[in-house]
Amino acid sequence: MNLKLICFSLFIAALASNQYFLNLHVLFFEYLNNFNPKTFSLPLISTLISHHHHDEKKTIKSICDYFPLDIPPPDTNTTSFICVDRNGCCNFTTVQAAVDAVGVLSPKRTIIWINNGIYFEKVIVPKTKPNITFQGQGFTSTAIVWNDTANSSHGTFYSGSVQVFAANFIAKNLSFMNVAPMPAPGDVGAQAVAIRVAGDQSAFWGCGFFGAQDTLHDDRGRHYFKDCYIQGSIDFIFGNGKSFYENCRITSIANPVPLGARVINGAVTAHGRASKDENSGFAFVNCSVGGTGRIWLGRAWRPFSTVVFSLTTMSDIIAPEGWNDLNDPTRDQSIFYGEYNCSGPGANMTLRAPYAQRLNDTQASTFLNVSFIDADQWLQPYNM
Repeated sequence: MNLKLICFSLFIAALASNQYFLNLHVLFFEYLNNFNPKTFSLPLISTLISHHHHDEKKTIKSICDYFPLDIPPPDTNTTSFICVDRNGCCNFTTVQAAVDAVGVLSPKRTIIWINNGIYFEKVIVPKTKPNITFQGQGFTSTAIVWNDTANSSHGTFYSGSVQVFAANFIAKNLSFMNVAPMPAPGDVGAQAVAIRVAGDQSAFWGCGFFGAQDTLHDDRGRHYFKDCYIQGSIDFIFGNGKSFYENCRITSIANPVPLGARVINGAVTAHGRASKDENSGFAFVNCSVGGTGRIWLGRAWRPFSTVVFSLTTMSDIIAPEGWNDLNDPTRDQSIFYGEYNCSGPGANMTLRAPYAQRLNDTQASTFLNVSFIDADQWLQPYNM
């Protein structure tokens, strides 16, 4: 087995321990950067595995003996089911093979049930495969992982571990990860996307997004994120989507900044609205922003960049000015950066950039619920 894959398995197993959750991804980046096969200890891996599994091999005839008997469930008139298990206990061993098996332009929803484990593969959901659901078993135990960068994939947009171009895509309870080395600010070609979402009407429930620079490419279309964990360092939620983020935990892994230093080494968002005629923007409601570094809430990637944080808790890693116009004052009149009833030490707006807006109830109302993304037209309940 590939040594990195072994390490990933241990890494995700360790994620179950919330005590170390925040730092594990950074440590794993460092581990890969310093990986030396000459000093890698297979006996240590064996010890760790035996510690968790004890003497199971003496009593279990097959690894599939404990596989749920009701997976996959029978198809219905409206839904088809496909099962993915890396150990070969159901239909497919890779997620991409399951996607490939879905009928072109199928009107039925296809639920791809993905068992616990690390799926080290690059996955593409083409435009011709709408109405697909990825159903994981928990974002700390099911993950799709790859390690492309802008350099290795001929552009940031193509570096995503998962790329979704189809409409009506849903993901539940799994993680999307890009484990390319963590770049320093200003590094060229080191952007590494965990997922690119380029189809309309996509929803993510209880998912994790792990990376550093450009983790979540919220490319275009209307998208919904609920109870998600999003981690990165620089512009780690970027794109020109029109998206609603609800009850999400947003964590910066930018390098810690010495007390009193004024350096900025990260940013949460980089929204790409290029003209007033486009209908896009990011709305964050009841979220939290924390972690490490000294960061901006957003950078004006395009002249009409639109981002609003409402009812969100912000730690002291947020720089006092809050936002950045990419040193282009001509954008100050067209960008729309708003904050509404946020809390925490990072939410103090006294020293905010002059173009940042403290929204009143009326101004904020547009950004406070899922009508922002026309959810009544397409968003299904979680249990559908």
